[in-house]
Amino acid sequence: MTVAPHSPLNLRLLLAGFGTLICLVFGVLTLRAFGVGPSLFLFALAAVGVVDLVVIQRRRSQRGRAHAGKDHAHDSLFE
Repeated sequence: MTVAPHSPLNLRLLLAGFGTLICLVFGVLTLRAFGVGPSLFLFALAAVGVVDLVVIQRRRSQRGRAHAGKDHAHDSLFE
């Protein structure tokens, strides 16, 4: 009996979402405290995080179509 390899896409989705949220929160705080200059870096990182979230979600949906009809009883956030 072979075990299918686990996909890191769900964990990557969680981490990208967390990073995007943190960058947005600290970007707003930095904007209020120090002005536009220093906060641009954090907003740029948040934009990269949003793009990463879109790419991950597209890959997850493609994987879901590839596994259509198979047993997903063991799917979790980290599989």
